[in-house]
Amino acid sequence: MDNLSYLTGFNNEHETEALPGALPKGQFSPQKVNYKLYAEQFSSTAFTAPRADNRRSWTYRLRPSIAMGDFKKIDNGLVRTAPETAIPCPPNVMRWDPIPLPDSECDFIDSLVTIATNGDAKTQTGMGIHCYSANMDMQNRVFYSSDGEMLIVPQLGDMLITTEFGKLHVSVGEIVVIPRGVRFAVKPLGGPIRGYICENYGHPFVLPERGPVGANGYANQRDFYYPTAYFEDNDTPHTIVNKFCGNLFEAPLDHSPFDVVAWVGNSAPYKYNLSRFNVINTVSFDHPDPSIFTVLTSPSDLEGTANVDFVIFPPRWMVAENTFRPPYYHRNVMSEFMGLIEGMYDAKEHGFVPGGMSLHNCMTPHGPEAEVFDKASNAELTPQRYENTLAFMFESRYPIAPTAFAMHSDLRQKDYLSCWKGLQKHYDGEK
Repeated sequence: MDNLSYLTGFNNEHETEALPGALPKGQFSPQKVNYKLYAEQFSSTAFTAPRADNRRSWTYRLRPSIAMGDFKKIDNGLVRTAPETAIPCPPNVMRWDPIPLPDSECDFIDSLVTIATNGDAKTQTGMGIHCYSANMDMQNRVFYSSDGEMLIVPQLGDMLITTEFGKLHVSVGEIVVIPRGVRFAVKPLGGPIRGYICENYGHPFVLPERGPVGANGYANQRDFYYPTAYFEDNDTPHTIVNKFCGNLFEAPLDHSPFDVVAWVGNSAPYKYNLSRFNVINTVSFDHPDPSIFTVLTSPSDLEGTANVDFVIFPPRWMVAENTFRPPYYHRNVMSEFMGLIEGMYDAKEHGFVPGGMSLHNCMTPHGPEAEVFDKASNAELTPQRYENTLAFMFESRYPIAPTAFAMHSDLRQKDYLSCWKGLQKHYDGEK
């Protein structure tokens, strides 16, 4: 049960304190902070970024975050970072079964496996796509990525995410975004957890413009929840694990890093319930472009073309008249990585199961399987409610390269292409 309190509003200038008077008034860095705290600014954009784009928060903590030992390189496990050049990136359509649940104790960090990457983390373009599958808490280990912000999409199980800014209870059907550099720990609640991660190397996620839709619709700012201040006065040794320039490092810390008593700003972790997304869809004919289902976007330097879009396919009404209703066959410049959270995706009735994944790279033809085409071409077009379904897509302007693990894993469905083999020529010269 989520009984935590939250602050609401995407990118708002939030302020919160766990002790009364801990937050300075009228300035950020007084000579002395109440409760003998340290003032520390956290910036996830450049200092000189335009005001509308600038993201920073001031934290007031028991100790500065620098108080730790040197970082030492540790094994990367199955974590990879772009540019990943171990194998050529093929233009083939690909699909994978879900990552198995662990059969022994495994925490969030140790469970991370990279499925695909694109761009270059060092130039802050592109993304890494990871999966997690864990069954135990991180105990006194803490994780953060210096390479990108982390969009976590749960597929199984509830979890408690403790961050420097406070706690977030996250359930299936919600997402959470951890800014680049924010330390956090994950605790499964009531059973194993599994899900997907987009490690966004580029511009921090923003809400897409609504354009002609107007002032309302899509994801609304009020539905994004930020944690309230929480701190631990805890001198138990901790281990900090940092993902930096594609490698994992760890360093000792002689206390809990979750010691922020108060904070103010707009750069902080947040969560969002995908059921709050206000779906816009056709009420006449044709299948609109899936961009109308974009929840968050990371812009690129090419206007209108995303570094990463996070797109969902939630429960909704379909009423298009004289229309082939599933996604149409297409080739496009954007690359598409899909995951299924629950139910069935309308273009793939077989083989694409919750926890599974698919990859359709730029200019690679794809679309409904043969059976779906036949059914949709002959269906009675009454209003139809798509229920008990939730799929998503990480879409990017850059080709998405699968890792060696993804290419050679037994989870890869080597026969994925066969779902289109039933497509036949129906042309007979008649209208």
